[in-house]
Amino acid sequence: MNTIEEFVIKFAEQFESTDRKSIKASTRYKDLEEWDSLAVLTIISMVNSTYNVELIGADVRGASTVEELYNLVMSRM
Repeated sequence: MNTIEEFVIKFAEQFESTDRKSIKASTRYKDLEEWDSLAVLTIISMVNSTYNVELIGADVRGASTVEELYNLVMSRM
């Protein structure tokens, strides 16, 4: 089963400098200091390889929180 908790862990694992425990479902990921265009590509790649769902940059820009991104991914499975 693909839970929000599992998604948050996978999402947080994509960052090197950000404290993984600080990332929650409610986190506004665009406010993360480490958030940049490379992070967008990394998240898109993680979603594709882990959930077999293809996102584009506009999808990531359209969501605000980790939970919103999770809901988008789950809606495409």
